[in-house]
Amino acid sequence: MYKNEYERWLAFDLDDPDLKPELESVKDDDEAIKDRFAVSLKFGTAGLRGVIGAGTNRMNVYVVRQATQGLANWVKTQGGTQTVAISYDSRIKSDVFAKAAAEVLAANGVKVRIYKALMPVPALSFATRYYNCNAGIMVTASHNPAKYNGYKAYGPDGCQMTDEAADVVYAEIQKTDVLSGAKTMSFEEGMAAGLIEYVGEDCYEALYQAIESRSVRPGLCKTAGLKLVYSPLNGSGLVPVTRVLGDIGITDITIVPEQKDPDGNFPTCPYPNPEIFEALRLGLELAEKSGADLMLATDPDADRVGIAVRCKDGSYELLSGNEVGVLLLDYICKARIENGTMPKDPVMVKSIVSTPLADVVAAHYGVECRNVLTGFKWIGDQIARLEAAGQVERFIFGFEESYGYLAGSYVRDKDAVIGSMLICEMAAYYRSIGSSIKEELDRIYAEYGRYLNKVDSYEFPGLSGMDKMAGIMQKLRQEPPTEFAGYKVVTVSDYQARTRTELATGKTEAIDLPAANVLIYALEGGATVVVRPSGTEPKIKTYFTTLGKDLEEAQAQKDALAEALKPILA
Repeated sequence: MYKNEYERWLAFDLDDPDLKPELESVKDDDEAIKDRFAVSLKFGTAGLRGVIGAGTNRMNVYVVRQATQGLANWVKTQGGTQTVAISYDSRIKSDVFAKAAAEVLAANGVKVRIYKALMPVPALSFATRYYNCNAGIMVTASHNPAKYNGYKAYGPDGCQMTDEAADVVYAEIQKTDVLSGAKTMSFEEGMAAGLIEYVGEDCYEALYQAIESRSVRPGLCKTAGLKLVYSPLNGSGLVPVTRVLGDIGITDITIVPEQKDPDGNFPTCPYPNPEIFEALRLGLELAEKSGADLMLATDPDADRVGIAVRCKDGSYELLSGNEVGVLLLDYICKARIENGTMPKDPVMVKSIVSTPLADVVAAHYGVECRNVLTGFKWIGDQIARLEAAGQVERFIFGFEESYGYLAGSYVRDKDAVIGSMLICEMAAYYRSIGSSIKEELDRIYAEYGRYLNKVDSYEFPGLSGMDKMAGIMQKLRQEPPTEFAGYKVVTVSDYQARTRTELATGKTEAIDLPAANVLIYALEGGATVVVRPSGTEPKIKTYFTTLGKDLEEAQAQKDALAEALKPILA
């Protein structure tokens, strides 16, 4: 089967000059052919993601056209404006794929609003809402290595597509021949016919205004003298982040030169991911040289932001997504209460794998903390519910431990631009009162207890990887562990079965969230262990929350729990 498909691609008049040489180079390599053609990239709620190259199991212009034809078929049943917004980041072929998607939509009579230069995820979510679009497309593979690209699909609310819509689109994709099934017209023709238009200046300005209006201490940054080192990690963050920071008065910004310009090869780091030290190394060296208060980095599609803060001894400490989430929550609550802008019955939202410390901090300020499934669309869903009830102003903050933050309802995905703005404002404020982010984090730990949150990942590469992962999850459900490293399991929450079970009594209660492949073990003494397969990569992730009298105690417990999980996940 896969050999026939390979031969068909080889014989086809391919209009991407990179594909034919690649196909010819693997003609005697059955494994390589199988890897490219035995399966097709699966379209889900996160769209498509894969290695760039030739074949049905790769990201290329034909797979993008096929996916877009499926999306166009769905849009045509939706009424409304019959418009789709498109943005793209700095990855290899991102601009090519974005244009290819626009050409397919235009050929189907669907109008397109496309950014004329790379812009991040939040800008796509904003444009989708601004132009009342039926859908949005963001061409990105987020923080994957350089060889990947992807295609994220958004619904009319600017949130990642719902399961129901994604299923319909996937069914339409499967009806569309990958090489010849998509309608297409040239980009120029689409522009001339008025079907393809660039996003207007008014939309850019409205986005910047929406972000800046979420400042909680307006004007403060102009006089605080904050020194910042910033890296866009060769992605799409440079223009929007520096524009917003400049507008609020942060001008002492040193950009990491090697990571300034858009470059899909990401020459300075294997993973352009602000969660990992290697990506931030050059920025840290620059911060140390310049004595900056703060070092900040956004990922290629600028929906995540990572930071390093200056300590009293002049060294720098990387903070986790959980720590920054809790710091921002604490800062926003305190500031809004002080200046009288806290709404009645405020709500914050976080994912179930993010730190329980946020629940405790929220309770301290009288803020309702809602816990939702992993994936920022579930935070977006909570904003939509508040909006439907006419109470959208109640939403003050949302975050995920994977470095994604949002304050405000102007977009429905994580936004590193507002994240950067609020982090800098927070740093400037603490600087102005003689404190620092590091000192405030220590205060939070002293007040609420030393929480430690760590994530470990186990990779399962190759075609059999997904089966191995499924087998591990099945075994955990069939033979539920009763203890880890001597710590008794008190409750097991199975989000697939949507039940929470007390191990001692066998008593179960329903979980009022959609089904998801996640297991959470609550242990004696307050620690938790979460096991979930990644939705976008062949990995099982384990999340540990431990609570100690100090960091050493919390770390020792985490190490023991991780060791106990190893044989189960090996």
